[in-house]
Amino acid sequence: MTGCRTEEARALRWDHVDLDGNPDASPPVPPHVAVWRSVRAHGEVKTEKSRRTLQLPQSAITVLRSHKARQSEERLKAGPLWKDHGLVFASTVGTPLDAHNVRRTFRQIIKDAGIEGNWSPRELRHTFVSLMSEGGVPVEEIARLAGHSNTRTTETIYRRELRPVISTGAVVMDRIFGKAPS
Repeated sequence: MTGCRTEEARALRWDHVDLDGNPDASPPVPPHVAVWRSVRAHGEVKTEKSRRTLQLPQSAITVLRSHKARQSEERLKAGPLWKDHGLVFASTVGTPLDAHNVRRTFRQIIKDAGIEGNWSPRELRHTFVSLMSEGGVPVEEIARLAGHSNTRTTETIYRRELRPVISTGAVVMDRIFGKAPS
């Protein structure tokens, strides 16, 4: 729901996720995710414009809160086996996920959902871009949300910024999926 690359999601740490925001700040800061790292060499994102802070849609906030609670339960269950890396998406013992783990789990989710075909996690990003386009978001803004260095990649392959928090994706996703801020 944010258009993050899987390599960015695999490196995402809880200290880069703000599920509450700061409505009292001037200007107010919405709940957001700071996409500043990846599992690439040296932890860098793909391009300079890939560094971006994205407002989270309400449905993503809800899911991430539940996920964080489940992860806390997994931490307790694992006991001393837990290796705390602070990762949002980690194994059942807190260790980083490799690309193979993510693809295998994704294939199982697709199968359980009854979706046919050979899907991969990166197609979620393509879907995000397509939904943004369908939602009337200008290609320049979609490129910013996706962290593309120019619109050509967005236009030809799929259909950055530290501050401010880019909110277009969250607003459109909330409109599409009918979630209102709580």
